[in-house]
Amino acid sequence: MSRCKLPNRIVTFLAATAVVAATAGVASASTASTAPASEPGEAARASAASGTLTSSLKGWGRMDYPDAGHDIQVTVDAHATFKGVGWAEPDRAWGTFRIYHRMPAGKGEQAKVNWGDFKVDCLTSGGPTATVTGRIVHTGGDVGGWDDYLKRHVRMGISFYVGEGKGSGPSRIGLSGGTKEGEPLLSKCMAPAADSKVIRGGYDLTDKVPAG
Repeated sequence: MSRCKLPNRIVTFLAATAVVAATAGVASASTASTAPASEPGEAARASAASGTLTSSLKGWGRMDYPDAGHDIQVTVDAHATFKGVGWAEPDRAWGTFRIYHRMPAGKGEQAKVNWGDFKVDCLTSGGPTATVTGRIVHTGGDVGGWDDYLKRHVRMGISFYVGEGKGSGPSRIGLSGGTKEGEPLLSKCMAPAADSKVIRGGYDLTDKVPAG
């Protein structure tokens, strides 16, 4: 995967073409009927509908931030299986993601770092977009900023838009943040809009392909 440009991911869509059979001539003693031609890809879709599909999202990126002194990075390795076409939520999801935040140095202070590792509990995907959620399982850095999240097993979510080349615009990320004490946990598979540009790195997204 290229780290200079956002990686291209070729996504193939099945095109539906309607074919109409025309009859001409004088009716004979027995009338012949012509059945509509099968839609291209119909057999493939029928097979996929009854078979397991998989999605995956991998990569690393540095996201844009209003204060240039901050460095926020997201690393993800998430996977999911779906029962078939039309299933929006996975029947199984696994993997990890990390959110890393380096804060600029203040007067007389050094720069500070805070990061958290999360265990994936949902990955959804559709076209060039994906959403990942997970609960925090490990924290690090030198500020202890997410230690409270770890005690409460807070869930966080990230949305992704994976740009596919010329005309698609930059890839983007959206971070949910953590809920405060007393607030309900973020629901699985939920995240805000992917509104922050990926300014370095990139992601590979595979959207619902037949398992195996």
